[in-house]
Amino acid sequence: MTVRKYSSPLRAAEAARTRGRILDAAASLFSRDGYAATTMKGIALEAGVSVQSVHLAGSKAELLIGSFERTFAGDEGRHSLSERPAMTEIMADPDPRSALGRWLDYVADANRRSAGLARAMVTAAETDQVAASAVADLDERRRSDMSIAARWAVERGLLSQAAAGMAADELGFLTGPEAYAYLVVRTGWPVERYRAWLGRSLDDLVASWQSDSGPRSERP
Repeated sequence: MTVRKYSSPLRAAEAARTRGRILDAAASLFSRDGYAATTMKGIALEAGVSVQSVHLAGSKAELLIGSFERTFAGDEGRHSLSERPAMTEIMADPDPRSALGRWLDYVADANRRSAGLARAMVTAAETDQVAASAVADLDERRRSDMSIAARWAVERGLLSQAAAGMAADELGFLTGPEAYAYLVVRTGWPVERYRAWLGRSLDDLVASWQSDSGPRSERP
């Protein structure tokens, strides 16, 4: 006799809600207290679940990365940012200028939401080898996403194929959490000023891509 595995959509939905509460609690505590001061027990109390449930959800480093993904992109997982629904819609915009503006809106808001977690990841990578490996993997995925963005620009005639490699690096620096942390967190810029700076800087980049006929990737 074949034993049928019991699967309940209600149970799966409840498990997903519990995981969401855990990740949201982790995000709140990592952002407020930092990586070292945040404990699994504290996350459990914040989420209203058992400590065992928190441990089953993942290690401390895994919860940090998962909470960052959920806070920045809306869901967790190693899939590309370009595969997330909001970004897929932006990339499908037939007007490149409109798409770029919507992308910068997305980036500015995502960096605002996740600034505390980005700061916690820097500390975690300095003190926890598991966290350091997870953060390094996240950085590689970010570089991959910027390469996808550069290819998107090539396809829409904003950038030559020869310049795509350097353009991906430029986009990564421009939209990354480091620039947000310096301008908004440390310098005190309002988010609106930061968003305006993103727009001006991207306009300058696009203009340089279109006016530069040489292979920028070969330049220092």
